[in-house]
Amino acid sequence: MSDDEPNEILATAAAAKAHEEAGASGAAALQRKGRWQPGKTWLGVGIGSAAVAAAVLFANSRRDDGKK
Repeated sequence: MSDDEPNEILATAAAAKAHEEAGASGAAALQRKGRWQPGKTWLGVGIGSAAVAAAVLFANSRRDDGKK
């Protein structure tokens, strides 16, 4: 084996280290960006609940019209 040829183990280790470093910054950015935002979630739950309540009230009011 001559000195001109790269060592496969060292080349693989260097590639793995570069891949890990690139992935670490990407994962940190994803974690900063992907935080759970409870305010938006509860807003969605409230809007959904209001829509269900409106649908139930509407259905009940249509049912009462026939009884009068």
